[in-house]
Amino acid sequence: MKAEFLAFIQKEYPNLKSEKLLLAHSGGIDSMVLGQLLLEAKIDFAVAHCNFQLRGSASDKDAVFVKKWCQSHSITFFSVRLATQQYGLAHKKNTQLAARELRYNWFFSLLENYGFDRLLTAHHLNDQWETFLINTVRGTGLFGLSGIGETKQILRPLLPFSRAAIQSYAEANALLWREDASNQSDTYVRNALRHHVIPALEQIVPNSLQNFQTTLKHLQDAEEFVRYALDEKRNEVFEEKLDQIHISLQKLSNIAPLSFCLHHWFTPYGFSAVEVHKLMQAQPGKALLSSSHRLIRDREQLLLVKIAIREEESYSFTLTTPSTELPVNWEWKLLSGEDFRLWETTEAALNAALLKFPLTVRKYQKGDYFYPTGMRGKKLLSKFFKDEKYTSLEKEQQWLLCSEDQVVWVVGKRCDRRFSAQADTINLLLIKQL
Repeated sequence: MKAEFLAFIQKEYPNLKSEKLLLAHSGGIDSMVLGQLLLEAKIDFAVAHCNFQLRGSASDKDAVFVKKWCQSHSITFFSVRLATQQYGLAHKKNTQLAARELRYNWFFSLLENYGFDRLLTAHHLNDQWETFLINTVRGTGLFGLSGIGETKQILRPLLPFSRAAIQSYAEANALLWREDASNQSDTYVRNALRHHVIPALEQIVPNSLQNFQTTLKHLQDAEEFVRYALDEKRNEVFEEKLDQIHISLQKLSNIAPLSFCLHHWFTPYGFSAVEVHKLMQAQPGKALLSSSHRLIRDREQLLLVKIAIREEESYSFTLTTPSTELPVNWEWKLLSGEDFRLWETTEAALNAALLKFPLTVRKYQKGDYFYPTGMRGKKLLSKFFKDEKYTSLEKEQQWLLCSEDQVVWVVGKRCDRRFSAQADTINLLLIKQL
């Protein structure tokens, strides 16, 4: 196995020796073999061991075992005690999922705090097969069938090797390891498959594991192609504009199979395909909310935006207030009547004598209206926004300058003529948007 391992890492990870590596080490046979192979390959690494406190003194003995092994090889050792059961109860997760979240959160903190380039884990080919079977009976889609994946930060150098090959290597090299008694229990689905289903399959179909390895390669190739196709199609439908993503409803509706694409495009943002499909049929203004994003149904598109920290409802200011305390980047000054000219939309030339201080900067409220310059009569802001073809998001983000409860300026768009400066205005207040 040593020769095959060295050939594999030389082909797949040619720069591994020059990187700063962290090995997730349980003390079991898989991580002991991976650790020994790395030593024989003369690859430096540190070790991270999690004590999940699930097996009493046995968990503590695992930690001591791994620590002594590291000391015997002058390997940097990190360990942590995790309150797995308490975490699972608090977050309503089963023990396995709680343990997974806790250990990877800790692993990633080590990578960040100590500057490690990669995390290595000892998952192997039999783990892949078990994961495939678990996801098959759970109704997982294509991507769930392509096995335990790698990322830029997580490498799994034993994935091509079987449990039998790992066992043979450990015995041939007289390696010691710790046995986890919970692996003998059929309580967990993975263990039940390992003890009963996979042996039966191997008895019925010789070379089942090797055949699965071929199937897995086909699935991974198919996944790579499908992801490429999804990205290409997404680029046709999703248009990124500053901090927003605009998604054409017409283009989205023409895609088939729609639910498949919706799932893969919107799940990363916290939305299900069913929710998004319903939103596509909803009235403009409706929205979905996830923990990180909002998805808004606009007139001819969906708007996807990150959830920002909620801004204050309003800001009051006088002419002595520092502009840095306001949500918009402004400057202002008082001018004489001789300075009167044609103003830009980014400027508000106001008759200071007609304003009631302090002024207010706030967002739109239902029922707001103003008397827009260049127009006759008054106009509801909702109608003004519609005429200006505001999206739902632009409407929410629009700031208003107000004197008491009266709109003075739709910032950056149009002033209210009741407050606008004229050629004979003596106290002209000029507010300029920078």
